[in-house]
Amino acid sequence: MKKPLIILTGPTAVGKTELSIQLAKKVNGSIISADSMQVYRYMDIGSAKIQKEEMQGIPHYLIDTFEPDEEFHVVKFQEYAKKYLEEIYAEGRIPIVAGGTGFYIQALLYDIDFTKEQEDFAYRKELEAIAKAQGAHVLHEKLREVDPKSAEEIHENNVKRVIRALEFYHLSGGKISEHNEKERQKESPYHFAYFVLNDERERLYRRINQRVDIMLEQGLVEEVKKLKDMGYHKKMVSMQGLGYKEILDYLEGECTLEEAIYRIKRDTRHFAKRQLTWFRREREVLWVNKPDFQYNNDKMLDYIIAELEKKQILV
Repeated sequence: MKKPLIILTGPTAVGKTELSIQLAKKVNGSIISADSMQVYRYMDIGSAKIQKEEMQGIPHYLIDTFEPDEEFHVVKFQEYAKKYLEEIYAEGRIPIVAGGTGFYIQALLYDIDFTKEQEDFAYRKELEAIAKAQGAHVLHEKLREVDPKSAEEIHENNVKRVIRALEFYHLSGGKISEHNEKERQKESPYHFAYFVLNDERERLYRRINQRVDIMLEQGLVEEVKKLKDMGYHKKMVSMQGLGYKEILDYLEGECTLEEAIYRIKRDTRHFAKRQLTWFRREREVLWVNKPDFQYNNDKMLDYIIAELEKKQILV
């Protein structure tokens, strides 16, 4: 018997957190965060991290789990999420994976195996040196030449994933996008329902801009300054997060605060667009378009519960 798994995802700032709590209350669920930033301690404002009181007693996993100088990536997410799934099942609860990192969700859902992939450290160092000397854009263009689909999917600032895709091509002569496509065709070991919360683009972009303004009011600049004073710097994966790298540039005198804010808003909107592109490619996705439910969470929950019953995830 496959075990149940609920996924509730969607673009940044769409309102996943609130809905996931309400859903967890209805189905006796526990929440595993699929967010690449909320996993870090001290990074609360810029990651829009859920706070203790907002959790309303619902158990949450992979929030505040790592120090900002520790690396967190898809393999670690998979390892930790699987461990927490077992804990949740043992308690007789239903796991809800909530968050916007589609790659993490896919890796868990289809149990994608990353262990077989070879590595070439010398080649990787060479690519890192190119990125350092000539910039991320040059590296990204190299990827575009050999694997245009991956170049579309991976942002040029995500140097680590660009390097991984180039390394994969270098070692296998194949495209990592095709490899991932093949892995995605695997059958999931879970009895799952995959919901994507969405909104009209203009409304979503407005929410993103408002959210950034609120973060600044809450003290985003002070949060980044504190992290900088603690010795965390932009070479760390955590400090490459949206909102952190731009404010760091401002604190280091590389741009004005106005420029940093403009870049955060613009890049977050681009990020939301890429998230939606990713979710549209996934299989067996159930879209929860907020306008269809008059922005009423109770109506959205009724729909989600009805689908879970239809799929016999709730019995």
